[in-house]
Amino acid sequence: MTEPLRTLVLPPLGSLPLSRADSDRDGVARVTEGLLDRLWETPETRVLTLVRGKAPVTADALLLLAPSDVQRPELVVYLGRINEGAVDAGAPVVLAVLPEEDPAIAPTQGWLGLREIAASLDARDAGLFVEAAAIANWHATHSHCPRCGTPTDVRDGGWVRQCPKDSSQHYPRTDAAIIVSVVDDDDRLLLGSAVAWPEDRYSTLAGFVEPGESLEAAVIREVGEESGIEIQSPEYLGSQPWPFPASLMLGFTARAVTTDAVPDRDEMRSLRWFTRQQLFAEVRDGTIAVAGGVSIARALIERWYGGPLDEEPSEARP
Repeated sequence: MTEPLRTLVLPPLGSLPLSRADSDRDGVARVTEGLLDRLWETPETRVLTLVRGKAPVTADALLLLAPSDVQRPELVVYLGRINEGAVDAGAPVVLAVLPEEDPAIAPTQGWLGLREIAASLDARDAGLFVEAAAIANWHATHSHCPRCGTPTDVRDGGWVRQCPKDSSQHYPRTDAAIIVSVVDDDDRLLLGSAVAWPEDRYSTLAGFVEPGESLEAAVIREVGEESGIEIQSPEYLGSQPWPFPASLMLGFTARAVTTDAVPDRDEMRSLRWFTRQQLFAEVRDGTIAVAGGVSIARALIERWYGGPLDEEPSEARP
């Protein structure tokens, strides 16, 4: 088993809700022959069940079960071992993707999605839930060989799918996406309302990184495409996985060179510059809604704002 990385140097955004973890993914063990069969027969193994992206939650914690409490489904994935110091330290954890909720599993808070409960989970459970959601989404959408269309076999503890026809191996994918807080010379923040959202919802601008493109170039391009605004000096602030279904959000801030914001109308319905007082007042009054608490977008907004959005901005804030 590899040694867990226990100490991280946190970027300016700090420890984001979906970036926390307290387990060792133990990638070396994945290739062990018969690993999942052995772990399912081990009483110390903890099982995280998942049904259509929802997990059982009790007392703001994931309900991890013994293998004997769960009927083994078709898809099982090895998630790793819980780190020392956490609850169930050293225990191996497997994901069991169930077709429907099992009446025998009775969580007091019910079956909840990651966005609903992530902020209330500790680092152990947040990390396990994010990992489980991401790998389950990949299996759900990559069940056949992209070369010949043959149904693939699950290998290496659930982290590889292999085509039985041409022996090609296929691995989980992660799509890099940038997200950026754009600030002008008057220290106003640019927020946009996407066409796919309700009209009163606003957030920071974001977009996927294209093949052969640097992160900084993606920041400049996406802001330009969605708003027509020219920016400079993109500064990296932090990252967070976003398994809905397979993104890694890379957070930046940048200075606006121009301020005439024109929405592209394809992705962005409207764009607005906000002062801190304007944003506070409109969020308080319900005129607009902004990104939720578990998102990196909310962290970017509150970093510019200087604190939680439910607190009136202080004159002492920059």
